[in-house]
Amino acid sequence: MRISTSLPMTKGGTPDVAMARHLEDLGYDSVGVADLILGNGTPGFDAPLVLAGVATVTERIALEFGVLTLPLRPTAWVATQTQTLQHLSGNRVVLGVGIGGFPGSPFWRAVGAPLHGRGRHTDTALQLLPGLIRGEPTRVGEEELTLAPAAPVPPIFIGGNSEAAMRRAVLYGDGWMPSLISPASLANAAARLREIAHEADRPVPAISVGGHGTLTDDRAAVESITRTLVDVHGMSPEEAAAVLVVGGPPQVAEHLHAYAEAGATTVGLSLDGENWPHQTETLAEARSLLHHP
Repeated sequence: MRISTSLPMTKGGTPDVAMARHLEDLGYDSVGVADLILGNGTPGFDAPLVLAGVATVTERIALEFGVLTLPLRPTAWVATQTQTLQHLSGNRVVLGVGIGGFPGSPFWRAVGAPLHGRGRHTDTALQLLPGLIRGEPTRVGEEELTLAPAAPVPPIFIGGNSEAAMRRAVLYGDGWMPSLISPASLANAAARLREIAHEADRPVPAISVGGHGTLTDDRAAVESITRTLVDVHGMSPEEAAAVLVVGGPPQVAEHLHAYAEAGATTVGLSLDGENWPHQTETLAEARSLLHHP
């Protein structure tokens, strides 16, 4: 089981890039950064820049987009950023991508991103990105581009819980990245993913699950994230309880085991509540219990 988490915030409200070293020391496989800029006053940071900062303070941990919104950016720009991060980090990028949420937000409108046809844009981008990153002559619209210096194409994971996202993962990706999904629901989805891969005569993508965890006794944090899952994401209280990872190492290990049994090879948790360093240690210890119960 591979594990990943996001960075904590400093007291000034910015990503604490230096804490990526703490994750690396604990043996985490990757540090994930979300791509969520709304333009309505909600705090948001440019994911490629944050990961560039992480690259400068770490040596081994993977730099994971969780996930990069392709319709917000020209495809050639995404390819250049990916090449740059690969060179800065020694080829540690995990390129999670998706069609993005909140297409009606002020930021989407301000940058002229398409409100419709996001799936078609994403499919086209996924067809072009490998050649662009490898430095091959690639036609983008009316232009033929050769981007240099060439870089290895990173693992590409497709975000989203829909069947369309699963099909994209089968056709264009190395993995599928669903989020906020219970182990039971994931098992059903993984079975469908295998069917889609068989129908397309393609390899079955790896599965990396994203979710939330509160690995302390911070009951206020548990209640807060549960309300968000119910009120914002439309889950029932029972569904929210099945998705949210809570407890100490044995309880967290049980949840990781359930995801592994359902087909996941990676679990990435956003850790909510107090004492982020302690929570990261709990998750690392829980992972170790899977192999040494």
